[in-house]
Amino acid sequence: MLVSVATPIKRRPATLAIDVGGTGLKASVLDAAGKLMTDRVRVRTTYPCSPDRLADMLESLVAPLPAVDRVSIGFPGVVRNGILLTAPDFVTRSGPGSPVSKKLLAAWTGFDLAGVMAKRLARPVRVANDADIQGLEVVSGSGVEFVVTLGTGVGTALLVDGKLSSHLELAHHPFRKGETYDEQLGNAAFEKIGARKWRKRVREAIGNFHVLVNYDRLYMSGGNAQALQGHVDPSVTIVGNVAGILGGIKLWDADG
Repeated sequence: MLVSVATPIKRRPATLAIDVGGTGLKASVLDAAGKLMTDRVRVRTTYPCSPDRLADMLESLVAPLPAVDRVSIGFPGVVRNGILLTAPDFVTRSGPGSPVSKKLLAAWTGFDLAGVMAKRLARPVRVANDADIQGLEVVSGSGVEFVVTLGTGVGTALLVDGKLSSHLELAHHPFRKGETYDEQLGNAAFEKIGARKWRKRVREAIGNFHVLVNYDRLYMSGGNAQALQGHVDPSVTIVGNVAGILGGIKLWDADG
């Protein structure tokens, strides 16, 4: 007698996506198609913030979420192989724009965020720059595409045919009046000078970026990007801030 044996169904992986920001920490779980399985959870980033303190906050943040197979983290700084080379917001004494703490600078430089969180969460972890993750989510995948995030600070990502180029911290380059793009376009500047003047600065920055990068398409994301609707060239695509979460699965796409 022949016995029918059902073929085991391979469960597709669930991904915990974490978006680390200078103002807030956000997380959700994505299914295999990259769709949100849960509402986003969020807590405010508190300062001073050492690496251990951030790890504690992230562990507490994601504790209520469902079990996952793997983890993606977007971080606002230069990241190589899960290790942080820079952490501009987190090396400060009381948050973005405040003086830098030498002790925190030493603690954050070279911090293995991926390794530490992998131990804490008992899951494989990949970490990338937060703007790069947003870029992976929103670009078309054809030609030279440039992404600018406008939130607590400014982030940039450059992709060619859907693949990330080496990350450049253009936000920390000189822009105008002796200040960087980050200082002139970050949330502190937005609140200080108001939307009208801020938009004028953004349009000037767009002109600079176009000359520098010669991109085919420009995307603008982040918490303040919506203030640009109707005030920038129609060729500029304004995308939602949730891309910082949704893009997390893209770090694992090559693995199926």
